[in-house]
Amino acid sequence: MASPDFSLSVADCPLIQIEGWDGTLGQFEKSLSALLGTKLPDSVGETVRQKGLLVIRVAPRRLWLALDDGLEAPSLAVDPDLGCSVSLGEGRERFRMAGAHIAPVLSKCITVDWRAPAAAPGRAVLTSLHHVPVLFLRTGDAACELIVPRSFSRSLSDWIADAAG
Repeated sequence: MASPDFSLSVADCPLIQIEGWDGTLGQFEKSLSALLGTKLPDSVGETVRQKGLLVIRVAPRRLWLALDDGLEAPSLAVDPDLGCSVSLGEGRERFRMAGAHIAPVLSKCITVDWRAPAAAPGRAVLTSLHHVPVLFLRTGDAACELIVPRSFSRSLSDWIADAAG
């Protein structure tokens, strides 16, 4: 779906979840930061971009690594004494949305205030769309992404298209 005021595209979303064990967070984050070659987001909702990889802190001890289209997943050897990693990519899709009417369209679908500092460009918010958990990523002044469960992708994209109609 595309128009000058609103566009929606759907693509696979290579995604890796990494979590540190309770009591090892400092050591876990130091090790992971070295593996990725970048600093990690400090608080829930913050993101850090590094060479086609978006590091998203989705919980105090949990990070998601969202890869750009076509990028191979990095080889991560997470020390099992510090944490674990699991691929979530098979179960997720990425909705990319943009346009002048993005805020009014999304206001009919999710409970995120487009003007709030927590939803500023570069921020992530876990929310829901029609009772389905999604991750909202604000990517620009009039652009965002939603990472959604693959099993609900079709119905959620139809829901958004109806809201945009």
